[in-house]
Amino acid sequence: MSLDSWKNPVPSFGNGFANHLLDTVAQLRESRMIFPAQDQVLHAFERTGFDRVKAVILGQDPYHGPGQAHGLAFSVPKGVPAPPSLRNILKEVAEDTGKKNRSSTDLTEWADQGVLLLNTILTVEEGKPMSHQNLGWDRLTAEVIRELAVQRDHLVFLLWGSKARAFASVIPESKHLVLQAAHPSPLSAYRGFFGCRHFSRANAYLKKHGIAPIRW
Repeated sequence: MSLDSWKNPVPSFGNGFANHLLDTVAQLRESRMIFPAQDQVLHAFERTGFDRVKAVILGQDPYHGPGQAHGLAFSVPKGVPAPPSLRNILKEVAEDTGKKNRSSTDLTEWADQGVLLLNTILTVEEGKPMSHQNLGWDRLTAEVIRELAVQRDHLVFLLWGSKARAFASVIPESKHLVLQAAHPSPLSAYRGFFGCRHFSRANAYLKKHGIAPIRW
């Protein structure tokens, strides 16, 4: 797995800005605990190449507890208990698709099918959510969303919560499906995430355009 597929379409990968951010994080690691591990920070891009993206799920920042974040938004490694937001996501998947036997908290199989599991901010200090919001990750994320929206066709963007929904304005709905709902956090899931049926709606759109659906 590599970042090669992102270097030409997204300038920040080709001009060294992404590497600059990684270097900044590496320096911060010398004095504090930061998640995910350095070699997993860009895992979402390594796992899902630019030309393979079918859908984008946009999160906020990584989980800030030990052993949770591994570079894919909302996902945690196998064997790690599902955090509340992920539990609610899997609950909605079950209700929406009828797939009620999913036990793994690791969403890598979604990434391997073309779901870019992208956090707006790609690193976080232990126990301090949003602690890296001013490092520059949001510039990279905005560029990724913009270039996918411009250069690709018939993608599904699943935007949950106000921070993710702020990106809707740069995505032309004439060529993509933009699905918006409340964040799956327990604080907001009952205000529109539960019952949004984003997973079945995404697959219906993909099939309509001759694209293989996601096995949620």
